[in-house]
Amino acid sequence: MEWTECFRKAIDYMEAHLLEETGAEEVADEVHMSPYYFQKGFKIMTGFSIGEYIRCRRLYLAALDVLAGKDKVIDLAYEYGYDTPESFTKAFSRFHGVSPMQLKKDPSRIRTFLPLKITVSIKGGNKMDFKVEKMENMRMVGFERVFSYENSYQEIPRFWDEFVENCQKGAYDQETMRVLKEAVVGMYGICIDDMPGENSFHYMIAGMYAGKVPEGMKVFEIPPMEWAKFPCTGPLPGALQSLNTQIYKEWIPGNPHWEVAEGIDIEWYSCMGDTKAYDYESAIWIPVKSK
Repeated sequence: MEWTECFRKAIDYMEAHLLEETGAEEVADEVHMSPYYFQKGFKIMTGFSIGEYIRCRRLYLAALDVLAGKDKVIDLAYEYGYDTPESFTKAFSRFHGVSPMQLKKDPSRIRTFLPLKITVSIKGGNKMDFKVEKMENMRMVGFERVFSYENSYQEIPRFWDEFVENCQKGAYDQETMRVLKEAVVGMYGICIDDMPGENSFHYMIAGMYAGKVPEGMKVFEIPPMEWAKFPCTGPLPGALQSLNTQIYKEWIPGNPHWEVAEGIDIEWYSCMGDTKAYDYESAIWIPVKSK
């Protein structure tokens, strides 16, 4: 199934099950996509996480019920998935800017949130540079942390800042520092989809290493596969985040030959140069298979 068609079908599925306990994994299964790439792609293409989209749609429909005088607040709270009338009223007020009672007095305050429509915009002058390369088994070692899809663009750069600061201060023990240097930890950032049912993923600041791993560090084995490698030039994190968005909005929907293969992607960082410089080199690797 084509990328954009997957998202159209996903939205149709969410609309049909809007008042049920529906999560990202159920929707991804419905359209036969990896939950990791589905959630990441949906967020990039629409600006909303799965949870945000469902929440916004429910609160809009709840407002229509309020204006129609259909139910009491306590009934609406339970119908639209809230544990208490208080939590529903708080979420309703945050979304619409007024409470249910205030909306009845001034219906013009309703915030409209209709079902999303997925379209692809074809633009000239932005042909993406990439190459597909077969890589053998890679044994990655490094520091790992869990991030949510909703705040990863903000939190992952802070994780890197913390790692760099610890290296500069010599906060790690001698054995760890030895492995950091031998493995060149910091050459890779790895996003790993291995948390079924969660709105989160593992992210590892890593390097390649075959030796003994010190306590506090993690190992992740990546099997042989083909990778689409996208080079990037520019200051971090903005240049790499911009490339990531372009991959999901333009390359994946429009590429006729390759499709995403696994719930992993890799960021490659040059060990030379200033990461804030306009000529700094990095890259994004996406695992692919031919269509």
